[in-house]
Amino acid sequence: MDPQSSRRRFPMWPIASAIVLATGMLIVSDGDVPGWERAVFRFVNRLPDFLYPLLWPVQQLGGIGVVPLVAVICLVMRRPRRALAVAMAGAGKLGLELVVKAMVSRQRPATSIGADIHTRGDVNLSGESFVSGHAVLAVAVAGVLIPVLIPAMPKRWRLLAWLPVGLVLFARVYVGAHNPLDVVCGAALGSLIAVLVNTLVREPVREPVEAEGGPS
Repeated sequence: MDPQSSRRRFPMWPIASAIVLATGMLIVSDGDVPGWERAVFRFVNRLPDFLYPLLWPVQQLGGIGVVPLVAVICLVMRRPRRALAVAMAGAGKLGLELVVKAMVSRQRPATSIGADIHTRGDVNLSGESFVSGHAVLAVAVAGVLIPVLIPAMPKRWRLLAWLPVGLVLFARVYVGAHNPLDVVCGAALGSLIAVLVNTLVREPVREPVEAEGGPS
């Protein structure tokens, strides 16, 4: 999702994200939850309760309070462009999430599936559910940080940096806050936000430093 390292893939990634988001919006446009999505939800939602204490702190990575915290950390690390990118990702989440919810309305699982689901923590039983704001923000913020701050890390280790983001999506279904398409399409929207922000906020190209004492 970093334009400097992904030019060869552009525009495939944002197009794929847009297709996922548009397809999801079409599927949930009637406010119902398809049978296959109900099955996935119930499988995840019925997993053992001992997972909740482990997943609760992880899902906080999708809260809006992460934005100022991460932006300050970027400033301390002397990465002002990444701080700006994180702030823009947060603003994009707040704005575009409202746009999607104005176009498509679907209630939270306790209403759209039924009261027999498992809800954990302070999950709301009703209200707009599509798309998941936690999913949007977690992917958007990770998308403006991971490709830029750890580009030299081996690819397999770089993928591990996305594991907490995946756990945020998983946790929101597990606690009964969202249906699967809510988080999948939220992740797609977050990806689009990250692509846009990385296109607007580019890191300066660092010129290689020549060794001293070389031939004149």
